[in-house]
Amino acid sequence: MGEQKRKEAAKEQAFIFERKNYLFMLIGVAFIAFGFIMMAGGGSDDPNVFNPEIYSWRRIRLAPALILIGFGFEVYAILLNPNKEK
Repeated sequence: MGEQKRKEAAKEQAFIFERKNYLFMLIGVAFIAFGFIMMAGGGSDDPNVFNPEIYSWRRIRLAPALILIGFGFEVYAILLNPNKEK
């Protein structure tokens, strides 16, 4: 009888996280990807020519901040317990 209950309990819990956790994980991945996309570019076709666009506010401040926010969402998604009673 105990083995049957254990098998039923294993069938009920197929995923580690729930829908809310995965939603926050997707939001975090989107922030991280958008941050890396914003950081890309700014180079020069000619290696002897300097392009000051590489030091723009978007690449130095905004993109890393978005990446850190994305990592924050990821940590929150992992630690979130949606079954917690209020």
